[in-house]
Amino acid sequence: MNEHARHRRLFLALWPDSTTRAHLAQVARHWSRHPVSASNLHMTLHFLGACTAEQQQCYSNELSTIKFEPFDIKLDYLGGWSRSRIQWLGVSEAPPALAALVHRLGEALSRCGYQPDERHFVPHVTLSRNERQPRIKAGLPAVDWAVDGFVLAESLRVDGDVRYRVLERWPAPD
Repeated sequence: MNEHARHRRLFLALWPDSTTRAHLAQVARHWSRHPVSASNLHMTLHFLGACTAEQQQCYSNELSTIKFEPFDIKLDYLGGWSRSRIQWLGVSEAPPALAALVHRLGEALSRCGYQPDERHFVPHVTLSRNERQPRIKAGLPAVDWAVDGFVLAESLRVDGDVRYRVLERWPAPD
């Protein structure tokens, strides 16, 4: 078995419902020359990287213990990173519930040996890659996102492109 077959590139994310996804795709087309495929739009909470089946099982077990209340996000800030040529849609004000969820997820993952990223979490949805001059603009009409769960997803290379596949979902309790 080769190295690739034993490891999966995994991440935790907020995964938009179809209405939110359609709105995000519309914003991506408006602000980007090379928009990300609508099916790939998401908000990464933790990037886990290459994981073994054992690590994935540990993560899954720990993540199933996470409890949180649903919350809303208002994506109203166009941002970008010139160095990585990323255009993104983020928040002018992050809801405390989002920061709390990211923190709780990091704590749960750390029980499996995961080391959370030490950089400040910037909540965003990548709209496009390869933007030579990403734009910055505050005060956009907000994309309202009702968050009612998170997912474990896998990054796959398919025909030279990247696709994301949801492996597991954890809804907020009713």
